[in-house]
Amino acid sequence: MAKAAKTAIKKDPKAAAEAKNYTKVIKAVRSPKTGAYTFKEGMVHKDKVKDYLDQVK
Repeated sequence: MAKAAKTAIKKDPKAAAEAKNYTKVIKAVRSPKTGAYTFKEGMVHKDKVKDYLDQVK
């Protein structure tokens, strides 16, 4: 029989609704020195994703 996860219980539905507006963005960036790829991560509001990707270099 399956058990319910305690983290699945939302105590504040307003905060849970606001959290859905954010997206984790990961961009691969090539290092000019070594040529290896590194990854830049960020939690960004879903309306600002394009601006974040243009900003990260």
